[in-house]
Amino acid sequence: MVVNKIKNMMVMEQGQVLDTICHFLEKENQLWEKPEVSFWNPSVEKLLEFLNLDPRKATDKAFFFHLYGMILRECPSVEKVQCHLASLLDLSHQHSRQREGIALAVGLASTKHLEEVWALLEHLGRTKFLQSVAATEDSQDEILKSSFLSATILLTRSLQAEYSSQRYKFTQTPELIQCLLGILQKEPNSLTNFLRQKIILVIIGLSNLRPRFKPLLKSQILKTCLQTVYMLPPAKDSRNDLFSVEQASDTTVLYKKTVRALDLLLQNFISENPSMDEVCFLLQHIEYWLMSDKIHERSRAVQSIYLLLQYVVDSLKLAKEAVPSLLGHQIGILILLWRDKDKITQQHSHFCVYLLMELVFQQKGKLVESAQWSKMKHFESNVFREWEMKLYHLVKVFKEDLTVAQHTQLILTLVHSLGSYNHLHSDLAAKLLLLICVEPGFRKEQIAELLQGLFQELPNIQSKSVQQAISQATLALGTQHIQEVVEVILSLCQPSERWILPLWKALAANYQVARDVITLLYIKLKLRPPRRLLQSTYRARLVSLMALGTIYELLYTKEYRNTVCWAFSGILLGLLTELYYLLEVGLVQGLFDYQEDDLGSKPLGPCRICLEALKGLFWTTEYWEVFADVKLIQGWELFGQLETFPKGVTLLARAMAHYNCEIKAVLGQALISLKSSEERDNIVGICIITEFLNSPDVSQHMSWKTMYNSLNLGLSSRNQMVRAMSLKGLGSTLMHPKKATLLRSKLMELLDNFLQPEFKDPAGLMKIMGHLLHCLSAQGIGIVSLKIAQHLLSLFTDERAAVREGAIFLFGDVIHYGGKKLRQSLKDVASQATVPLLFNMADPCQEVAMKARFTFLRCAILLKWEFRKELFGKLAWGQGLGAANDIFIYMLESNVGNYQQFLSQALTYLDSSHMTVKLAAMKFIGALLQDYFNDLCIYLRKKDVIFLKNCLEALRHDTDSRTRRFYLNYWNDAVELSYYVQD
Repeated sequence: MVVNKIKNMMVMEQGQVLDTICHFLEKENQLWEKPEVSFWNPSVEKLLEFLNLDPRKATDKAFFFHLYGMILRECPSVEKVQCHLASLLDLSHQHSRQREGIALAVGLASTKHLEEVWALLEHLGRTKFLQSVAATEDSQDEILKSSFLSATILLTRSLQAEYSSQRYKFTQTPELIQCLLGILQKEPNSLTNFLRQKIILVIIGLSNLRPRFKPLLKSQILKTCLQTVYMLPPAKDSRNDLFSVEQASDTTVLYKKTVRALDLLLQNFISENPSMDEVCFLLQHIEYWLMSDKIHERSRAVQSIYLLLQYVVDSLKLAKEAVPSLLGHQIGILILLWRDKDKITQQHSHFCVYLLMELVFQQKGKLVESAQWSKMKHFESNVFREWEMKLYHLVKVFKEDLTVAQHTQLILTLVHSLGSYNHLHSDLAAKLLLLICVEPGFRKEQIAELLQGLFQELPNIQSKSVQQAISQATLALGTQHIQEVVEVILSLCQPSERWILPLWKALAANYQVARDVITLLYIKLKLRPPRRLLQSTYRARLVSLMALGTIYELLYTKEYRNTVCWAFSGILLGLLTELYYLLEVGLVQGLFDYQEDDLGSKPLGPCRICLEALKGLFWTTEYWEVFADVKLIQGWELFGQLETFPKGVTLLARAMAHYNCEIKAVLGQALISLKSSEERDNIVGICIITEFLNSPDVSQHMSWKTMYNSLNLGLSSRNQMVRAMSLKGLGSTLMHPKKATLLRSKLMELLDNFLQPEFKDPAGLMKIMGHLLHCLSAQGIGIVSLKIAQHLLSLFTDERAAVREGAIFLFGDVIHYGGKKLRQSLKDVASQATVPLLFNMADPCQEVAMKARFTFLRCAILLKWEFRKELFGKLAWGQGLGAANDIFIYMLESNVGNYQQFLSQALTYLDSSHMTVKLAAMKFIGALLQDYFNDLCIYLRKKDVIFLKNCLEALRHDTDSRTRRFYLNYWNDAVELSYYVQD
């Protein structure tokens, strides 16, 4: 009846009625809290009479809102509807009944004037509602939130109820969503009402309208909704003693309904786009909470995923074309929760992985489960053996059914979890990673990403078991794909970076793999583009230098010690030719900036690195004597320039021949180098071959014919030096044995001249004799060497520095070339030379001092002293009193019983004309009297003590204060010594 009356009203009458109702509602706003009106309004009475309605209706304001909506619905004038609808929405929203009335009127009007209602809500969304939500919290916020939510709910219901609404596009949906999300974000972290649930349900309703949500808006929705639900305190934390049982129960119900709304939101999104991409999109937003530190947040997140995936498997059919790589990462995150502290989380994460793999099988069209999947799926026991088998079958399933990209993302997820503070996660990640790497058929394209990930995580990993698993995994990769592994590790960083070394060490656990590593590094070391192409082939040059730096580091890595010995000859020739190449192309930066005795420093520049690697090859193996020999005659400095480089190689080869250092293997490599098309290889090869011809052992390793053919090949070289050295080799005593007799005869003639007391040029003669000794080393010298050595001893104190230098240096060669038959006699002579050589280290002539160190070490090696390597360190780099004291100790402790000889020799130097030598003698005698007094009591005789006292007495009136002080300090020791020494 009322509806018909309204329909028959004129537009003007409808407007007057609406004005009357709106005016009435505005006037009665302050009394709204009361359920009924307390006074009568004449205009309202007339309105009720006009509509033939019962006057008692005026006591219910909800009736007037209903009437207002009905009139708006039937009003044909769009302008009138817009005007009065705006007036309606401008009413106060303070009280809930008024908000419900406004929502009712708007809903009724929208059934006939949907576009006008939407347009008005869009406008209000941009102005009043949005601004109010973003404003600071005050008493109006709650009112506006409730009003906005009520209106949005009613509008959504109206839209969903009208089939015709499908033709509309509500363009203000994102703004409305932002308002709803703003309300959610301001909610306190507790549950006291159904506001969260209602907002999520409203968002679900809006998501079903056109147009569909864009991904960015969906992300905002998911982030906010997940946060507002997952961050709620656990149920037990939301209760306290002040809560009643009913309140606790209400909170539980509120939470369950809120979570259910969240699950419906996730299901609604996947229903709109049933694809694997959408599954990964949703899981990507929940992933943050899977890694939360709080147990209840992880539990809620994994439960949401489980329910979502169960819904997808049971109710949806996904599109087959999507194979997102992100799926592998998400599977990895869920697998790590298999070792979560919470049992429920463990169970749900198991189910989640199973369900995801079920979806993968569906995507691939697999109707029958694989045998591996069946075995893995039914393992529920936590027994260690069964758990390991479960992981083993799981790894096989992943390799077979995941795409390469998905499998790679799974691996990287495990890698980035190795350094996790959660040791349960890191241990599980390490186990799985090792199983994946050990499994045959690891894909080559994954190696780079895996090793890069491992390298990044190494600094964060403290667990020894995880470190061991990484080493085993790296070795497994190296066993299958050593070339790719070496190339990737080379490309990761500079070889000196400390975190790269564990990866190289891991490969050394298998001897064959370690050999392959060194071989590949050697091959890459030879990738040497010519100078004109260095700029355009920078990568090739870089690979060569990275290989060089790596070889240098591995020389000092004990895990590669045996492998380096195996590859000694190849590394040696490779480093020599690499150094020559670097000098050729001018890459000499930092060559002279490196302080060798600074243990904390690193060589700078490729040239210096190469030179230090060359030294390290001998220092780190059992051939440290070769390094020492070259060091003490300053031979390593010769490698710093192209002009002196061949001489450096010659001195190095000579020292190698002296100590029988890998003669056979190095000679074989040198012969190969001589046949190379590269001149630098020819130069290095011929220098080594020519010098090795003077070794008595070379004939055991190479036939005369082979050597002859090789040297003839060198004669045809385009390089002048190679031709000259080849000719020199062809003239050696090894190639012409009869020549040795002539040279020995000449040596005896020179010795006769040398023994003449007034020979004019002994220094020049000693150089010639040294050359002859070197030429005869392959054939042996004989008894003449002993005669030369004994005569040279007398020249150690010669007034001429050149003679002292020549005598000391030649003495070192004589005891070296003397041969095995005279070894003991030469040892006796060497023993007599040690004290003079020790004092000559203090010679004012630096050349004499240097040669004294060189020959002193040769004597120590021949006499097989203890701590020979440590002695060399002090001779080469030691400074000050500390180094001198260490050398003294090494000498005395290695010569127990020779104290009488040492003291008598030292006393003769107290009258030396060189003050530095005299002071060295005084220090030696003083240390002997002070530190070895008891031993002197045993080994000295009365005549020795008398000689000591006489020598000291001669110093009593010396003009030098240091000499007199020495006499005063040790005279009493000499006197006391005379009391204990026996005849």
